[in-house]
Amino acid sequence: MAAIPRVAIVTGAGSGIGRAVSVKLAHGGYQVVLAGRRKAELQGTAAECPEGSALVVAADVTDPVSVRALFTRTRDAYGRLDVLFNNAGMFAPPVAFEDLTYEQWKAVVDVNLNGAFLCAQAAMRLMKSQAPKGGRIINNGSISAMVPRPNAAPYTATKHALSGLTKSIALDGRQHNVACSQIDIGNAATELSAPMSSGIRQADGSIRSEPVMDVAHVADAVLYMANLPLDANVLFMTLKATAMPFEGRG
Repeated sequence: MAAIPRVAIVTGAGSGIGRAVSVKLAHGGYQVVLAGRRKAELQGTAAECPEGSALVVAADVTDPVSVRALFTRTRDAYGRLDVLFNNAGMFAPPVAFEDLTYEQWKAVVDVNLNGAFLCAQAAMRLMKSQAPKGGRIINNGSISAMVPRPNAAPYTATKHALSGLTKSIALDGRQHNVACSQIDIGNAATELSAPMSSGIRQADGSIRSEPVMDVAHVADAVLYMANLPLDANVLFMTLKATAMPFEGRG
């Protein structure tokens, strides 16, 4: 009897951490559904995956209809879902708190928090209804889930909220054999973290270069979390560039 393929959805799969994790999962034996707004970038990720291991689905995590369509497409293609990597995220412009517009605030909340909620909810529904029952939801948090950077209130607030969402899903998912984890990442080298090396504002107002780490370490960590049996769970993992100013930040 043929083995049931393991299936993963990665949101924000077109670049950065999402691309690295998607490719790692695909090479690790998963059928990976690549979700994101930019189809061309998703196709670039698919090109790095083994042939036949990736399914590109254009999706907007802020739109409930689009999210439902993403999970329906996954169920129709593979019949189940084993892992959701809730990775889609965005920043607001680094302006003073009092100068943030409501639109800038809402845009970050819609992607980072509401999007994570919509995808996790859809994953829970699918995972509890499939046979065998269960699965794993991995949320991409941030070291900003613990301590903020200057001028980053929307991002910080959503990442703090994501930690609470992770705990709630982990608790509510127990009866359905659904595990939930969060990986808090600090300074992985991607196009979004390029300013870290050139110089970024510190808590004392100075601009300093910060160390970064290879994004491959994040992909390795997510694959490890994904491959755990469902009776074991890494609830929170902090993975950071060793010498970055995190311990004692502020």
